[in-house]
This record gives sequence, C-alpha cells and structure tokens, in this order.
Amino acid sequence: MSYFKNVNTLEELRKEYKELLKEHHPDNGGNVADMQAVNAEYDSLFKLLKDKHTGNNAGNGSTYDTEYNKNMYDWENDKTLREALSAVAGLDGLDIEICGQWIWISGNTYMHKTALKDAGFKWAGKKKQWYFHTETFRKKSRKVLSMDDIRNCYGSTSVKPEQKILLA
Repeated sequence: MSYFKNVNTLEELRKEYKELLKEHHPDNGGNVADMQAVNAEYDSLFKLLKDKHTGNNAGNGSTYDTEYNKNMYDWENDKTLREALSAVAGLDGLDIEICGQWIWISGNTYMHKTALKDAGFKWAGKKKQWYFHTETFRKKSRKVLSMDDIRNCYGSTSVKPEQKILLA
C-alpha cells in the first residue's frame, strides 16, 4: 500500500508524514504494522528526495538549496560564535559545552555574570545555565527540552581547559 501520494519535495514529505502519524500511530489507535510500513516508505522516499535535492541538482538555485545553505553551519565563517566562545574561554570555574549550534555554560558562573552578559550570553532559569546562539539557529518551537534531551538530539562537546587556550 502506498501511503505517500503526490510528494515531490522533502517539505511535502515531512508534512504528509506528520498527517500519517496522527492517523496510524499506535498511540492514536493505529496498529504497529501500518506504522512500520509508513516508516519504511518514508525512509525510502526521504533518501530519494534528499538525493534529488543534493545530488545532480545541487547548486541549481532551487529554494531547497538556498534554504539549506543559508542555515548550514560553518565553524570557520561563524565569527560571532567563535567570538562569544573566546570571550568566556579564559574564565575560571566554568563548564563550557557545545550542543548543536548553541553554547551552554554551567559551573561557578555567578562571579562571571557581567562578563557572560557582555559576551551576549543569556540566562536559562529552568536549566540554571547560560546559553548563546546566533540568530540563524533560533529555537522556533515552544517545546521545553531538558539538557539531556538537548544532548541526545543535537550532540554535545565539552570544551576542555587545554582547548580554551587554542580558541583565544
């Protein structure tokens, strides 16, 4: 059975997939076999459409290409992120963690409060940590994630003291 009909872009695929989840997910009254079939078809279509957008058609100026390139993260060119990280790298007692495109700082932050604010960091009261991100990677959903959820979803890298010297 074909679940996805008239899907030509990744955006259309994702939209259709969300609708199919509402209908076929076991938590919503669907059955496991149908959901597995939907997932298998989604995976195969996703690969085809992704290859279509990034393969031979890459750089053709399509909307997908420009949106992807606009949001693509490049460490060398992201001067703002590097400056923020360099501004706090020399401060003692901080635990610096990079999760996805965000910098999170915990540890003994109280005495560095002014320096963190001056570097553009903001306080996340519920997480009891400071954070920094560029406007390109602003969170758009209202979903509240714990730090463990963020680490699992986006990955995590701790900045060690010997790495701090290299960033300055």
